[in-house]
Amino acid sequence: MNEMDRLRWSCRRGLLELDLVLQQFLSEEYPSLDGEQRETFGRLLGLPDNDLLDLAMGRADTTDKAFGELVQLMRK
Repeated sequence: MNEMDRLRWSCRRGLLELDLVLQQFLSEEYPSLDGEQRETFGRLLGLPDNDLLDLAMGRADTTDKAFGELVQLMRK
């Protein structure tokens, strides 16, 4: 299984709304990320579903600058 296949699998979550946001991000934004941003995305995927959805939907903010940059891309 290659990196993109693993990420697609990791982006499948228990919340449909989150699945949609993550799949769109993966196809549209992920290819242009640098190595550090890709690592940060992997850390973001480690968050609980509800916390990650709140960040992606703008219902919560983060103090982690690296998370913040990716969350802004997700909110496009």
